[in-house]
Amino acid sequence: MSADRSYIAENDSERARLQSLVRRLGDADLGRALPAGWTIAAVLAHLAFWDQRALSLLERWEGSPEAVPPLIDERHVDWINDATKPLFLALDPRRAADVALVIAAAVDRKVAAMSDDLLARNAAAGTPVTPFRATHRREHLDEIEHALRA
Repeated sequence: MSADRSYIAENDSERARLQSLVRRLGDADLGRALPAGWTIAAVLAHLAFWDQRALSLLERWEGSPEAVPPLIDERHVDWINDATKPLFLALDPRRAADVALVIAAAVDRKVAAMSDDLLARNAAAGTPVTPFRATHRREHLDEIEHALRA
């Protein structure tokens, strides 16, 4: 029996939504303030960071099958986001948006190409790499679109 790959269509849909958003945002929009000291561009860089994490873990795992990636401890997510926020805010806003698109496409290709065996090993290990990239994107794209409407 082959693995559930419904995540591929969802990832593609949210990546298309991300691409559409980035294409229509001007520089002033990218610099727009969001809650907790974030900007739209910084949130896009944040998405790129977490997508790149998944991509890097998968690449390492493929190269060394015995090196199962670590699970993300939810207790660490807030401090990781807080630690990276100043770096994301320092990036050129347009560059941050463009990098988010490039990395989203790369990680989506990588998770779409995961073998059934790797998907099964990932599930057995507690899903250290989330193939459903769309969930995180959707959360932040909803946040950005809400801010733009306000």
